[in-house]
Amino acid sequence: MLEPELLAQTVGSGSYLPEDVQFLLRPVSIGLTDVLEKERLIQTRQKHYSEMISQEDAPSEAHMALFEQALRQNGLRMAADVQALALALNQYCQGPRIVLVSFVRAGLPLGVLLRRALSGLGREVQHYGISIVRDRGIDKVALEAIIAAHGAENIVFVDGWTGKGAICGEIMRSLGDDPRFPGKPRLVVLADPCGHAWLAASAEDWIIPSGILGATVSGLVSRSIWPADNGLHGCVVYDHLAPYDVTRSFIERLEAARAGVNVGPSTPWRDDQAQRLQRDALGVVQGLAERFGISNLNRIKPGIAEATRAVLRRVPDQVLVRDSGDADVQLLVHLTDRAGLQVQQVGDVLGPYRAVTVIRGVS
Repeated sequence: MLEPELLAQTVGSGSYLPEDVQFLLRPVSIGLTDVLEKERLIQTRQKHYSEMISQEDAPSEAHMALFEQALRQNGLRMAADVQALALALNQYCQGPRIVLVSFVRAGLPLGVLLRRALSGLGREVQHYGISIVRDRGIDKVALEAIIAAHGAENIVFVDGWTGKGAICGEIMRSLGDDPRFPGKPRLVVLADPCGHAWLAASAEDWIIPSGILGATVSGLVSRSIWPADNGLHGCVVYDHLAPYDVTRSFIERLEAARAGVNVGPSTPWRDDQAQRLQRDALGVVQGLAERFGISNLNRIKPGIAEATRAVLRRVPDQVLVRDSGDADVQLLVHLTDRAGLQVQQVGDVLGPYRAVTVIRGVS
């Protein structure tokens, strides 16, 4: 068990059921930063993105309608992928327990679903939600508390998907030469178009239903906030979004769908598969950087989920899709229309990705 003193600092389980996840994030109060000003401060390196937060509004009726469409369209696929990942983890994790460490926020719904699936397979599972911040690292206070309570042998990191592989790289930098962990981090995701995860259900870039909402499908917490005192990372609890919260209902709907699936276990990428995926994805990102004169690759957000979130939370300049008629990019098209931007259909230029958002240069 984790130390009671540490648990007392946290936001608990947010709006998830207590048995589904324990957040190792402490509640913080932070002033809101306008999106355009936040972008300026990020790009001029005056502040790191993890030191600021902007208003998160309730999803509109049209946004929720597209979420429901995505759930109807791909809910069964997500449920089957969860089961396939759980079967694989049941095989690969041979110790007495499995410890799922989900990255807030995109990893949370998958982590909760994996916890339930593994429990259904008879495994003892602990599940925690912690922070990892690009360019700054993993929450070492949270991770060390987990290791002290459960050991490191069967820790599995969980995220929703990969874009360019930045989070995988951040795990590797954070853990360094720590002998308690393998050289290639045990990162599990649903979709891994860039080939950087250890275990993925597929390499396809597809509309993951939970990927098109924010706090309202992730326990009503914000993305994580970097601490000023080297303690636990923080978050804001979005009580104002409680009337729109679908966190628990989403899990129950996916659980109902999972009850009817019949799949085999996922398998980790072979080295040649991973290398091909990485090469193709990097080629796309570098090609777009050259095309738009971009030196900072952080301004390129590949993959449907990342492209969508960039339109919602950043200042987009270009939104590219492989096929504007693709049902999986309709929310992105809707949001782009609302923002007064034109979607460009560019076909196979996007390689493994079905959508990419390029962040506007702001100085």
